[in-house]
Amino acid sequence: MEKKVVLITGGSSGIGKAIGRFLTAKGFVVYGTTRNISKHPDFSDFELIELNVTDTASIKNATEQVIGKEGRLDILVNNAGVGITGAIEETPDDEIAKAFNTNFNGPIRVMKQVMPHMRAQGGGVIINITSIAGYMGLPFRGIYSATKGALTLVSEAMRMEAKDFNIKIVCLAPGDFATNIAAGRYHAPVVEGSPYEETYSRILEDIDKDVDSGEDPIEVAKAVYNIVERSNPRPQVLVGKRMQKLSVALKRLLPQKWFEKLMCNHYRL
Repeated sequence: MEKKVVLITGGSSGIGKAIGRFLTAKGFVVYGTTRNISKHPDFSDFELIELNVTDTASIKNATEQVIGKEGRLDILVNNAGVGITGAIEETPDDEIAKAFNTNFNGPIRVMKQVMPHMRAQGGGVIINITSIAGYMGLPFRGIYSATKGALTLVSEAMRMEAKDFNIKIVCLAPGDFATNIAAGRYHAPVVEGSPYEETYSRILEDIDKDVDSGEDPIEVAKAVYNIVERSNPRPQVLVGKRMQKLSVALKRLLPQKWFEKLMCNHYRL
């Protein structure tokens, strides 16, 4: 049986690296991507190529490199993304635009590049790594929530558009996992004298603690494997701590005022 070919954006560390290592061990042909290949001279877990999701030419070059070598591309994992925190009122417009350009526009660019190849070969699987945060507006993470929520809705629309092409589009939404995302996240500065100073400073500390105490990214990798092994995967898959997954159910079931009261109690707002 021919091995399936996988492309994982943001594959040099964290969740992307865990997915790549797991799928490699399962016999898949894996290509991970990074914005700057020169920063990873000793990377050997699987093949790493250069791709910047904000650059259409870079995406085209990377995709053609994989297909030129392997003759096909069966699975795309849109994992590359950035974190952003801050009171929306105090978050610079250019940082908001950057977050959307990477987390929302980026995956769309990659999908637009690979879908014609998948259609020509008779099908494929696209897994968009969203977030449990994308199901609700989290205080001081509202922009991040919005980028991931927008990607979830676009994935829903594209899934219906692509249903006749045997291209399966799945959103995989992790909760907090122990990765280096906090180190690369944009933090709007805590401004002395700001009306948000006390609450944002405290919540920012809690956010970083949640990541540090998060679950092993291997759980996300296992979820990816389960998706690609299914002939008819669920459109949306949540993976994370029980309470984080429960919050999505509560968001759907409770009146909005009740849900927001629960959130405010949780964040001590």
